[in-house]
Amino acid sequence: MLGTGGATAALLSRASDDVPVDVPRVPAREAAERELSRPMYHEDDPNLLQRALDRFWEWVDGLFESASGGAPGGTLGLIAIFLVVIALAAALWWRLGKPRRTAAPSDSLFDDQPRSASAHRAAAERHAAADRWNQAVQERMRAVVRSLEERALLDARPGRTADEAAAEAGRPLPDHADELRAAARTFDDVTYGGRTADRRAYERLRDLDLALERARPLTADAAQGAAE
Repeated sequence: MLGTGGATAALLSRASDDVPVDVPRVPAREAAERELSRPMYHEDDPNLLQRALDRFWEWVDGLFESASGGAPGGTLGLIAIFLVVIALAAALWWRLGKPRRTAAPSDSLFDDQPRSASAHRAAAERHAAADRWNQAVQERMRAVVRSLEERALLDARPGRTADEAAAEAGRPLPDHADELRAAARTFDDVTYGGRTADRRAYERLRDLDLALERARPLTADAAQGAAE
């Protein structure tokens, strides 16, 4: 019979024969991955959209925590700053009104709806009465040019600019050439240059309009000779 020590040694020897001493790591990992990739283990996993949303909210939460940690007063301070920003945005919206889409300005003196010189003068006077000097200057300059077209001192030409009108009108009306160029510059500054007109600028244009109504143009031959 074997003694106790011999039986123990026999059992250990038999156990060592049944259990491998060294299991390779790579095959074991691959086997585990294959097992875990089976659909039965992933039936309750969130879909791709849910995972993306979870990541987004985790990012927002981390951002909020970072901001609250850096803001004076922590979370309450951050909330106060947020409310101040909202109040400022509301004030700007109330002050400036709803943003409007505007067409890009062109250099054309007139819009797509031609009107008579008297109609432009009436519009200019209404704007002037309401202290809308920019619009008053624009309408008075249009009245000047339209009046010259109605008198056949200028050809009615769509797309004409204020500078072109002033240069062309200065030939039959040389005594007013400088004033016409100054009026065109004022119109351009107000319409395209972001300048603000005033009562004095409008009155200069109004006086020019009245003076041109009384002015006698040169004849075609005299105007041609003056241009040469």
